[in-house]
Amino acid sequence: MDRREMMLSGVAAVAGLAGLAGVAGAQEKTPAEVCCEGCGDCREACLACVAACLNETGRKECIRLCLDCADICAACSSIAARKGPLAAAAMALCAEACDKCAAECEKHKDDKACQACAAACRACAKTCREAAKAK
Repeated sequence: MDRREMMLSGVAAVAGLAGLAGVAGAQEKTPAEVCCEGCGDCREACLACVAACLNETGRKECIRLCLDCADICAACSSIAARKGPLAAAAMALCAEACDKCAAECEKHKDDKACQACAAACRACAKTCREAAKAK
């Protein structure tokens, strides 16, 4: 169950609408919702990468890009979730930030955190780019 479904289930339970929880999972996700989920996953991977890179020498650029990417992902997720007027621009910026972060993390082939971050960034960039085009 993803975060959105958990929140809807909790709201349904509080409201006494047990049937509503099952309906939430049956709906197909919009490109913006997929982008928001990807942003959350990417943000977590970026922060884990920062924690791992703090113990390594010569990772200043990786840390800086991961922190920027994490912050942009958080902002993008918030803007996209509320369907703000700048959602498409935020999604496009997020995709660009994710691409740059992934490119840096991919340089550290021996680091599992960097490789996981690069994969999350590539996935997030793809979903955000698709969502921006759908706007």
